[in-house]
Amino acid sequence: MMAPAAGELGIRLRVLVEDPASSAAQVVTDTPVGEAWDEAAIRSLIAPDADSPASVLTFEHEHVPNALLTDLIEHGTPVRPGPHALVQAQDKIVMRQRLTELGVPCPRWAPLPSSPEEGRAALADFLRTVGGTAVVKTSRGGYDGKGVRVLSSPDDVADWFAQVVEGGPQLLVEEKVPFTRELAALVARRPSGEVRAWPVVESVQRDGVCSEVIAPAPGLPAELDARAREIATTVAEGLDVTGVLAVEMFEVAGPDGAPTVLVNELAMRPHNSGHWTIDGAVTSQFEQHLRAVLDLPLGATEATATWTVMANVLGSTLTELTDALPDVLAAYPEARVNLYGKGIRPGRKLGHVNVSGDDLDEVRRRAIAAAALLQGEGPRAEPVALRQAQEPTEEEAKA
Repeated sequence: MMAPAAGELGIRLRVLVEDPASSAAQVVTDTPVGEAWDEAAIRSLIAPDADSPASVLTFEHEHVPNALLTDLIEHGTPVRPGPHALVQAQDKIVMRQRLTELGVPCPRWAPLPSSPEEGRAALADFLRTVGGTAVVKTSRGGYDGKGVRVLSSPDDVADWFAQVVEGGPQLLVEEKVPFTRELAALVARRPSGEVRAWPVVESVQRDGVCSEVIAPAPGLPAELDARAREIATTVAEGLDVTGVLAVEMFEVAGPDGAPTVLVNELAMRPHNSGHWTIDGAVTSQFEQHLRAVLDLPLGATEATATWTVMANVLGSTLTELTDALPDVLAAYPEARVNLYGKGIRPGRKLGHVNVSGDDLDEVRRRAIAAAALLQGEGPRAEPVALRQAQEPTEEEAKA
């Protein structure tokens, strides 16, 4: 999704892909094949010959060896975001420690000792402190609900403690937050220090995966929108992030009953919660990321419509998603469809639909219905009510 913006700006992309049929290889002409952890592949990516070395190396996921990135920087290739920042998105314990140092509001948390006996005792103490229920996460490797368990007993993660002994990722425990809804604050920062923030959005989760994003977050008080953006800017500056940063948050009731936010997760890259910006903001997150990592002046981030709703296409019963295009485009001519060219399998993010307009209920209904057609369904039921108080189930808890 960076390719259109890169083409318009005259920026050449060279993308390391895992498979010649991958999504990026379908739209970018220069796509060597290799794994993100393969040192030889990455070195070839940034300098395939003396005439065309890369100006900068950036990422679409965090699973890249930090030692290699540090070496590339030392030998003259800018890496953005840098490994010192990227580690915060790779390791949840490192992230929580740094956010705590920065004074960023987070759920109560604690790292668990690697020894199963000591870990079980520490977890039992934490459960007593927070009322008997908590969320345990693997410090590395989790996403979209994986590597997360809601529990009430140390026995519920006995297998994870055993995996730690065998070299698996360390564990941490967090309080189970009784949140009102989930929010996301996206910012972009470039090396010279300029920061731009988009309107704060609400994300709607189904089965632990983002199903919808509503921009801007409905009913969000102006002071809380400003506070969420301030927190995201503090994180970007405090971690020295370059590029797009997504800060996922819980909206909760504060001690005085007024709404406030706690930081849940970080993603140092263009993020699903920002796909609405492709059609609903002056500058998309993808163009902004390119500008940021190349240290170009950042674009305006204002919304271009009263409301924009993104509905994810999660799996499909169709043989080809494009089979639904005649019906989708005829029924919803205002819908902006973006299909990722991925193989179909249950629950997989295969694309998204953006719809903008002035009536939020109608915008949501049409975005969801268009996505449902691409999933091979009839018109989906009416959207769920917004701002319902909820607590995360095990499936809804997010890595």
